Amino acid sequence: MEKFTVLNALVAPLDRANVDTDAIIPKQFLKSIKRTGYGPNLFDAWRFLDPGVPGADPASRRPNPDFVLNQARYRGAQILLARKNFGCGSSREHAPWALQEYGFRCVVAPSFGDIFYDNCFKNGLLPVVLAEPEVDGLFYDCALPGFRLIVDLAAQTVSTNDGAKSFRFAVDATRRYSLLNGLDEIGLTLRHADKIRAFEARRREQLPWLFR
Repeated sequence: MEKFTVLNALVAPLDRANVDTDAIIPKQFLKSIKRTGYGPNLFDAWRFLDPGVPGADPASRRPNPDFVLNQARYRGAQILLARKNFGCGSSREHAPWALQEYGFRCVVAPSFGDIFYDNCFKNGLLPVVLAEPEVDGLFYDCALPGFRLIVDLAAQTVSTNDGAKSFRFAVDATRRYSLLNGLDEIGLTLRHADKIRAFEARRREQLPWLFR
């Protein structure tokens, strides 16, 4: 998993509340057993004017010019600014996979769907919860072309580039450690590989009939 330390990036504002996981990555694209291949269909029903069909070449489709991610000024954004209850709905882990593959590394919102919030940390995507008035202010600031934010996970702050605004956010200590060090749940477990091997060796000596 890629480490998350400090991100200084362009912000894309998605001014919609209660965005569910089926809107993030529609159900017809969930047929793959891989973790990749979902980015081209992120927000598919909103990004395109034609129906999304698995396997279709995105270059052959009709983009919706009114959707925020299709506007040139937000191309390359790595921070998504969202409204309350982002990621509600089903538990599909494909939602953070799609956001990541599209290029996002952080989502800032007043609140998140619980399962989506957990899945973000498991996959290296940082969900940042700020107070609703703070998020309102950031949406207002996004009217400025090229608006960027600095997200510092170690300091647990979100700041504007000019330093005029800075907000603190809370994050669980274990999740913070995992992201700062690029460790998913398997990586966290493997930190104790020597102890695991020693335990298995003792088990083999104490319960040899289990290994015959």
